[in-house]
Amino acid sequence: MDVIRSLRPNLSREQALARWRRPGFLGRWLGRGPLRSLAEVYVPFRLYHVEIRNAGKCDRRLLALDSVTGTLDLYGFDHVPEAEETIAVETRNHPRPAIDADRARDLVVEKVRRLLFLTGFFRIRDLTVRVEPLDFEFYVPYWVGFFGRGQSPRLAVLDAVRGSPEGAKMRALLHDWLAH
Repeated sequence: MDVIRSLRPNLSREQALARWRRPGFLGRWLGRGPLRSLAEVYVPFRLYHVEIRNAGKCDRRLLALDSVTGTLDLYGFDHVPEAEETIAVETRNHPRPAIDADRARDLVVEKVRRLLFLTGFFRIRDLTVRVEPLDFEFYVPYWVGFFGRGQSPRLAVLDAVRGSPEGAKMRALLHDWLAH
């Protein structure tokens, strides 16, 4: 088994189960059948310092990109996570990083630009996005629920740090990883 550095989860196994059992929240998963199993999975991320210059203003952010496919939404931070905000975990439940450094940098720039364009195309003037990788690789814990009957369970995912449900991008990433 590998020992990885993970963000400290804020959502326990029991809390994840309670969320899926709560009326209203569970309504989203009713069409998936009964909860058959629950697993903790860790997805690798890499932290980047991003400097955005737009219309004479400079904005600096710490953003993380998943290192598996680069398709997940960027994970934002106020500061580089401190030692007490991470834990060492011994587990096999994690996909391996698969994106090279150049491709990852390009994906961060592309995602930041897309986010800025969503705030208003006409507000963008003289845009430059500079991305520098930090020497900080870590994993984010997720609770994965396996729902349904028969041979084809359906996945539902909760971010164990933020406590929020994840969507189709995360389910696709995990499905592809589990299928290989």
